[in-house]
Amino acid sequence: MRFWRAVWALEWGLAAIGAGSMLFIMMMVTVISVAGRYFLQVDLIPGAYNIVERILFPLLVFWALPIAHREGMFPRLETLADAQPPRRRALIGAVATVVEIAVYGLFFWFVARFVWQSVETNRTMQIGTTFLPVWPILLTMPLAFGLMLLEMGRLLHRDIRRALGLDVSVDEPAHHQGSLVV
Repeated sequence: MRFWRAVWALEWGLAAIGAGSMLFIMMMVTVISVAGRYFLQVDLIPGAYNIVERILFPLLVFWALPIAHREGMFPRLETLADAQPPRRRALIGAVATVVEIAVYGLFFWFVARFVWQSVETNRTMQIGTTFLPVWPILLTMPLAFGLMLLEMGRLLHRDIRRALGLDVSVDEPAHHQGSLVV
């Protein structure tokens, strides 16, 4: 139980503090850049577009992705599952979660390979007139997919227990809608 609360706290921190601050910084970089360009006729933040495109936006997305999945913000088709009895609904949820795990596991594998190759080759990005390493930003991608796979494993365990008519002992996080089973 303590483990899941720590994972959920990490996801919340990444989304609320990490992604929220990236959104604020992205807004400030854009406002300062536009104000400098149109009012002062000078580029106040050299490479502002690359900063937003290659650093801030990817961090915002990949830090918010795990909590968006856990909170059920991804599109889902529930009409068929909602019309079923609870145990069959749990079985449908388990099958859907297995498919999700396969798809996101494949994403995780290719993303992890790409990130590893980027670290090995010291991949860089140009910001203004300087080149910075890109691997610190890329590390957020396998972290996000890993957290999502961890949550999918928990949901699969829960749905299998429900399909078998067993007690579900893991508490749900606040405002969690789960997989196909509510």
